[in-house]
Parts: sequence; C-alpha cells; structure tokens
Amino acid sequence: MTQLQNAQNNIITPLVKMLARKEGMQAALMNRRLKEGRIVIPLNILRRTIHSPCAIGPGTRTKINANLGTSTDARGLSAELEKLKVAIACGADTVMDLSVGGDLKKVRRAILKESSVPVGTVPIYEVAVSAEAKNKDPLAFDRDSLFDILEEQAAEGVDFFTIHAGVTRKSVSCLRAHKRLLGIVSRGGAILAAWMKKTGRENPFFEYFDRVLEICARYDVTVSLGDGLRPGSIFDSTDPAQIAELKILGRLAQRARS
Repeated sequence: MTQLQNAQNNIITPLVKMLARKEGMQAALMNRRLKEGRIVIPLNILRRTIHSPCAIGPGTRTKINANLGTSTDARGLSAELEKLKVAIACGADTVMDLSVGGDLKKVRRAILKESSVPVGTVPIYEVAVSAEAKNKDPLAFDRDSLFDILEEQAAEGVDFFTIHAGVTRKSVSCLRAHKRLLGIVSRGGAILAAWMKKTGRENPFFEYFDRVLEICARYDVTVSLGDGLRPGSIFDSTDPAQIAELKILGRLAQRARS
C-alpha cells in the first residue's frame, strides 16, 4: 500500500513513527495529517532504504530543496554529482534534477543512485527534450510519449513529480483577455501552453489526471502540483490567470487526496 493508503487505514508505519520522533510530533498526529493530505513523505517504493527521508507539511520544520541539473551549455555528470554532494552536506532535505541538456536519463539515474535524500523532477522537461532530439521540435510529442516518460521516471525511483496540471486551455485563455507584464515565467507552464496552442488540445496532465495518479500510486510518488501560471512580478500578482489556475489546482489536490 502507499503511505496515503496506510494512513487512510489508520496504520502507523515504522517510517511515520521514525519521522514523527525526528519532528517532535506525535505519530498519530502525523498519520492523521498524512491521511488528510496535509503532510507528505516523498519516498518512492523503490527507495525505501534511503538514509534521510523527510516529512513535509504543517507542524514539521521548514524543509530546504536544492535544484540541480544540466543545461544545454553545461552537460557534465560529474558537476551534477558534485552539486548533489555539496547540497546534502549543506543540509538540503530534498533535491530536484531539472536537467535539460545532455543525457538526461544517465544524469537522473546517477543522482538517484547517489542521493541519500528524496529526489524530484519536472517530467515535462524530458518530454520536450526528447521530442527535440527525435523530431527537431520540442512540442512534437503526444499524450502517450508524455505518460511513457512519467512511468519510466517513476519506475527508476523518482520520489516526487512537479506536474503543471493547472495550465489548461481555460486558464491560459485568461492571459489573452488580461495581458501580463511578464507573461508565463514557468518553463514547464510555457511548454504546455505552447503545446496546447499548437495542437488545439487540452493539457494531458489535466485531461488525464487520473492516469497521473495511477502511475504515482503504483510507485508511491508524491505529486507536487506546479503553478505554471504563477506571476513573474507584483504587477501580475493575483491576476485572473493565476486565480483560475489556483482554483483548478485546489480541485486536483482534492482528487489526489481521495
């Protein structure tokens, strides 16, 4: 069973007991907040033995995430492993592999092998990079190729995904009606908005959100609902696009918790 399912069945696992002690929280309280979806423990079923899992949410200490990853200009694996080593030594609770250059699979697998803390990704990055490599167009992907990559990353042991499921045709339409100073400042959000404009189709992460949840449940991957329409300036803050996306994300969070 997943951690959420255990909590829903009022099963307090050894992992919850250990993390509750670490946080100075009663295990029953942590389990209740897991059940409510207010606390998460990003930990793929394939990485249950990592040295430093953590609980994130109300009543726990503030967690630090460190972003790693190659770029189109800096593709070396050794540099990313050194970043990982330094990040963990400096107290990072989680890391994210945001690679977009070089051999993404090789880099991710190496980070997963070496990391003693939970590892997250933004799968749409690999979807776009793979489409560019195969078709010379980062937007030349379909629903199946997107979910193939999602499943592959989960099967490799990724602990949490950032999924931009709130970037929908409806929420993006708000940008056309209410212009922004800075437009879309999220890389993942921009990729999906451009793909929807090109294809005329709905965001697969939104349209097939249950499929996202099925994959995540199979490997006990935590879903981080990314805000792809977050504002890039105070001027754009709480504009119609941001609010429309937040409402969608709220409904999706409820579905994930059920």
